[in-house]
Amino acid sequence: MKVLVAIKRVVDANVNIVVKGDGTGVDLANVKMAVNPFCEIGIEQALQLRESGIAVEVVAVSIGSEKTQEQLRVCFALGADRGIQVNTEDDLEPLSIAKLLHAVYQREKPEIVIFGKQSIDGDNGQTGQMFAELAGLPQGTFASNLEIQGNSAEITREVDGGLQTVKVSLPMVLTTDLRLNTPRFATLPNIMKSRSKTIDTFTPEDLGVSVERHTEVLHVASPPGRQAGIKVESVEELVDKLRNEAKVIA
Repeated sequence: MKVLVAIKRVVDANVNIVVKGDGTGVDLANVKMAVNPFCEIGIEQALQLRESGIAVEVVAVSIGSEKTQEQLRVCFALGADRGIQVNTEDDLEPLSIAKLLHAVYQREKPEIVIFGKQSIDGDNGQTGQMFAELAGLPQGTFASNLEIQGNSAEITREVDGGLQTVKVSLPMVLTTDLRLNTPRFATLPNIMKSRSKTIDTFTPEDLGVSVERHTEVLHVASPPGRQAGIKVESVEELVDKLRNEAKVIA
């Protein structure tokens, strides 16, 4: 069984981002980049499937510029067998990414395709579902547990009302939630080995995919700063302010 894992290059979660002065986006100059945390969970899940004997190959694929290869090599250091990069400088929207990944899927023919449930930069949470529709595959989204049973899988999903368990046939699409697993750390020997591994590179033209945009970002702004709190002298004063100023109680 082959597992294909989509990964995304994003700003490291520990970095305080700065919006460009013209409001066109986030300033990425000299900013530390990383594998999207939900995608790391996807790589970990694929590695666990291989270690359990269910999968035989883990392939990481990413859409982006040549710098994306840094994150693919992180996946190599974690244990991925192969890497695929679709080379594009554009900041693509989810539909275009899903189309490109669908073209890769048609070449690779994996039994399981894993996505992070969302990226921490765009927070769209759309790519996995769009891909599943394009590929005509069943999907288990927001997964917190996965059990493979022959040619089917039981997926536990986190929903508003609690947990939902669904059964789907293979091949399938999985999107990962935080509680699915805890990603491992790369070891030094694997980091050294990752530098020599080859990454297969394609362009959208190679895959026969058009990446025109269907949406336009009008403006990007930082969230408003948090206002300072105030001290009150009594419970009565607190209740009065909650009722008459904050208007959070009747």
